[in-house]
Amino acid sequence: MSIPEGAADVTTASEVAHAAAAVSAVNDFAVDVEADAMHHFHSRLCWVQVGTEREIFLFDTLIPEVRLDSLAAAFANPAKTKFFHAAMGDLQYLAEVGIRVKGLFDTHRAVTLLGWQKVGLADLVLEKLGKVLAKEHQQSDFSLRPFPPELRAYIADDVRYLVEVGRSVREACVTADILEEVELDCARIADEAAERPDVNGPYRFKLPTQNVSNEQQRLAYALAQWLHRLRLQLAEAEDIPMGRMLSNTAIVSIATKLPKAIRELGRLEGVRGAFTRQYGEQVLQQIVSLSEQSVKGALPDPDDKKERDPKKRRRGEALTEWRKQAAVKRKVTPSVVLPNPLIEDLAALNPGDNEELVAVPYFGAKRLALYGPEVLAAMKPHR
Repeated sequence: MSIPEGAADVTTASEVAHAAAAVSAVNDFAVDVEADAMHHFHSRLCWVQVGTEREIFLFDTLIPEVRLDSLAAAFANPAKTKFFHAAMGDLQYLAEVGIRVKGLFDTHRAVTLLGWQKVGLADLVLEKLGKVLAKEHQQSDFSLRPFPPELRAYIADDVRYLVEVGRSVREACVTADILEEVELDCARIADEAAERPDVNGPYRFKLPTQNVSNEQQRLAYALAQWLHRLRLQLAEAEDIPMGRMLSNTAIVSIATKLPKAIRELGRLEGVRGAFTRQYGEQVLQQIVSLSEQSVKGALPDPDDKKERDPKKRRRGEALTEWRKQAAVKRKVTPSVVLPNPLIEDLAALNPGDNEELVAVPYFGAKRLALYGPEVLAAMKPHR
């Protein structure tokens, strides 16, 4: 077992160069990042933690001379394994500063595909190494300077055990014969993390569609988008995360329940009293306005409905049903057979033969050998 002791702060250009050389010299290293997204509207990358089996480096990215350029080659080298845990958000912050990752191994995704019940990093560290990770600092403000010692210890521990845990999880994937599927899924995660989502763009809410008329869907969609734009405006003015102004749960509640009075609004799930008192009347007026437009047929269809293809949906449903049976037969989780994003791609691209099938991104040669004819057969009735 190789667990590094201590941690080195990286706060100068010379310290960056030393740390980059150490990281470039190893084949496996662990990575985590910390931002201040829980405390500010425009979040910043505050720390990048990199751990090898011998050393831990804490890059203070709020210091201008702590640039990560010298790490880019190591991160982009697919021959070096980068262990992350729940990597997507971290990868997006790294992409913003010019760091793209190849050779990702996301332990959270791996244990999810393995079907383990406990998938948190603290759970894995406790189970594999018998060490207890602190959890009480997860929502701290990592932009604080000077940085409190207890937070420094917390962020160092996020990578202290991750190389050892990652190797153990990777070996479990080999034993379960799902390593190729895990690596393909990790490659997809890394490729999709080119940038953080644009908060100013349309927001996709999971609004109910069963037993809901087209008019009700249009009204709920229009109101949800208006509420999202409102929370962006208000949250930016107060420099707080948009979810603290109005959560997704609150937006869905308002858009589907359509309250007619302040008291009704305040009782909805997720709606804070402070928001109701300050902006409740404005919200009720907008509900009335959009309801009137709905009666006149003036509201547009939701964006996803415009693109809806009945055959695509049926292909996706057929693949979802087929993978259940395939997963039982192989004794793996359904997402090992076909993860949801791959089902979406297959349903959209509608490959007609093995050549087209293997060309679908992240499908892979192993799935072609195991499932090729069955995947094509499942979609064939809906071509």
